[in-house]
Formats: sequence, structure tokens, C-alpha cells
Amino acid sequence: MGIFNGLFGSKEPKEPKPEIPWQPLTTVSQLDKIVEDSKAKPIAIYKHSTTCGISRMVLRQIESTYDIDANQMDIYYLDLKTYREVSNEIAARFQVIHQSPQMIVIKNGTAVYDDSHGGVNVPALHKYL
Repeated sequence: MGIFNGLFGSKEPKEPKPEIPWQPLTTVSQLDKIVEDSKAKPIAIYKHSTTCGISRMVLRQIESTYDIDANQMDIYYLDLKTYREVSNEIAARFQVIHQSPQMIVIKNGTAVYDDSHGGVNVPALHKYL
């Protein structure tokens, strides 16, 4: 029966994945705090489109692999459809081209990484810890 466990799933309990400590990004004024906080530890901003299938796929991938302790990095979630002005200010302030889905890492007040679509992944974030 063991050969079919790989195909149909195992009855062994799996370790629960820790919840991602998402911080909702809803106002332009939060960007000042992000800049200041990024002087102590890196900040990740995930820009998500709630109407995009690729964004949903990338979000699920992040949620299934996220393993970064909250003491190492803060992570923000931006619903860019609802908070378009915040998304526009991120592009202007951090000099990144708007994309969706998109992950941006801020360190010492500057965007040190940004990627979109299939390039958004948790191992990329580890490089900035």
C-alpha cells in the first residue's frame, strides 16, 4: 500500500505550515513606516491583484512555502485593486515599475529587489535576510 501513498496522499499527519504574518498595506502613510522600519530589518511588499489568476497562483505558492520568522523580515500584503494609490506611490517612491503580482524588498529605505509573476518566490527573499 505504501507505493500509492505518494499518488493518493499519506495518512501520516503533516506539520502545519505557520501562518504568514501579513500586515495589510492600505495607506500611503504606511510607506513612511516601512522606510523607517527597513533600517532595522528588511521589509517585503507583496502586490496582489484579486482578479488575476496568476496572482492567486503566486499567492498560494508563497503561502505554502513561507518559512521566514517575523523577527527576520516584515511582510506586507497590498490589494492593488482596492488601494491603487498606494501601489502607484510604491512605484514612484521606490523606483520600481508597477507589475502584478509583484514582490518588492525594501532595505535601508531603498528597493533592493523586485520581481513579478513566476519570479516571485520565498527563496528569493532569503537572500535579503
